[in-house]
Amino acid sequence: MSQTDVLLVYIKILDYAGSMSKEIALITGASSGIGEALAGKFAGGGYDLVLVARSEDKLKQLADKLHSAHGNRVHVVPADLTQRAAAKKLLTALSEKNLEVEVLVNNAGVLEHGRFVNMPANTHQRLIDLNISGLTSMLTAFLPGMVERGSGRILNVASIAAFQPLPALASYAASKAYVLSLTESLSEELRGSGVTVTALCPGVTDTGMLSGAQEKNENLVVPEFAVGDVDDVATAGYRACMKGEVICIPGLVNQLSTFSSRNTPRWLLRRITGAIGRYTTR
Repeated sequence: MSQTDVLLVYIKILDYAGSMSKEIALITGASSGIGEALAGKFAGGGYDLVLVARSEDKLKQLADKLHSAHGNRVHVVPADLTQRAAAKKLLTALSEKNLEVEVLVNNAGVLEHGRFVNMPANTHQRLIDLNISGLTSMLTAFLPGMVERGSGRILNVASIAAFQPLPALASYAASKAYVLSLTESLSEELRGSGVTVTALCPGVTDTGMLSGAQEKNENLVVPEFAVGDVDDVATAGYRACMKGEVICIPGLVNQLSTFSSRNTPRWLLRRITGAIGRYTTR
């Protein structure tokens, strides 16, 4: 059985009864964290959902929860977006089920903390394959259809890391800078097309990604005031996407941090972030 066949089977399994008149939001990385919270916001906003992540069990649990709470039709599609053909096969599978995506939420991503030279090559490559290549593949698969129809919304989850160098998070910060730059470029390319592109740039957020990084490194301590609530982040991202805003930075602390980094000389910014990075990787 091909990967496309598998995708079709999973969609059929969770093809809940109900009207198909609602618009569809597809959310990657939906099994936990910001992706799970965003799924709740779009469900509450009246969208049917396509939930994509690697963990089938977690997706099914979330689908049951959202369907029970909102009555939405929810489709579960287990997929590994680091695989080169995954996005194209996902589009094919949905098209064959006559499922047309109106909102694409590119949330799937991974964070790796540590000195660049201490990480194996496959760790860096996995981050690039998901944070950059996977996101780009989803755009190349779903964006043309939106432009052809003259309507659609895209929410790319970046980070405030996109605005500054972050030693000890070098590959991650670089990948999010790519997401932010791509979002801004596309927002201008698509002006007047009926399709909007938004970058959600959260700071440190209370999710499994943060706790996982802290478990690996006891020196990675983040002040409580600087840790954002995942529901607040998702609310801000959802509203910005609906308004067609280009950049959304949730939380006053993150907005001040971003403003400061943009107005600090680059050499000084590198020294400051370098000192913090060296401390967290002792």
